[in-house]
Amino acid sequence: MEIKEFGKLQSNRKKHKAEVSMQTGFPSPATHYLENTIDLSEVFVKNKEATFYIRIGGSVWENLNIYKNDVLIIDRSLKFSRRTMALIVKDGSFDIIKYPSLENKEDLESIELWGVITYIIHKV
Repeated sequence: MEIKEFGKLQSNRKKHKAEVSMQTGFPSPATHYLENTIDLSEVFVKNKEATFYIRIGGSVWENLNIYKNDVLIIDRSLKFSRRTMALIVKDGSFDIIKYPSLENKEDLESIELWGVITYIIHKV
């Protein structure tokens, strides 16, 4: 598996605060329609201390809808269960697998689970 970059998720320290500028005359009628910004780490991350991201460098996992330059958000605190995918280490290299069926249960003993993939971010 080719990983282009990886790291911990950090929240943006600079917060934009929408304010009405000092103006003369009639104020804009749209000032009461201002909305808060969206912090993606608040949306995507449930356990900040156990969550990290990786960017995929190859196209090996297209059958799992994971493409080159996709960003995977991975949570190490979650259990590997049905309908999930995980980042594993098998035979010294990284791989991505779906939760195995019953006949593949013995393969679980030969892998090291790095975390459960919670989100896949694609470029559209």
